[in-house]
Amino acid sequence: MQVAVCGPAEASAAEVEWARRVGELLAERGVTVLCGGGGGVMAAVAAGARSRDGLVIGVRPDDGADPGPADVSASVVTNMGQARNAILVWSADAAIAVGGSWGTLSEVALAMRRGGIPVVLLGGWRILGPTGEPVPGPRHVDTPEQAVEAVLPPGP
Repeated sequence: MQVAVCGPAEASAAEVEWARRVGELLAERGVTVLCGGGGGVMAAVAAGARSRDGLVIGVRPDDGADPGPADVSASVVTNMGQARNAILVWSADAAIAVGGSWGTLSEVALAMRRGGIPVVLLGGWRILGPTGEPVPGPRHVDTPEQAVEAVLPPGP
């Protein structure tokens, strides 16, 4: 199973802590972590997963000349800028967004448009309809443990 973990490069201390824990939990369950290969949430989830000997694939927006700050196992170099967000979510069996930025919002939207995969939000964006009601679809959670449980089948 592959889970995309999305989030801002300029993340808060809480978002970095959450992302690292999400990476640890996913790796402990044998899940391949997909991320953007950048800093902030991306680097934190990669560090968490790698600390548990997990496999981390960075889907890079650039030409790969700079390896980026995330400690990934392997990179997919797209040279597509933010359009790489579509590749990231289409390669995943589930998506977890930690925190929020415009890029993160696009990843959440693309995952929802894709359909058929769980999309979980830990902090960050609250998406509301025109009259202020929550938009159905993405699941909001409060902890990294809840985020991982929401996207994975029950463990042994």
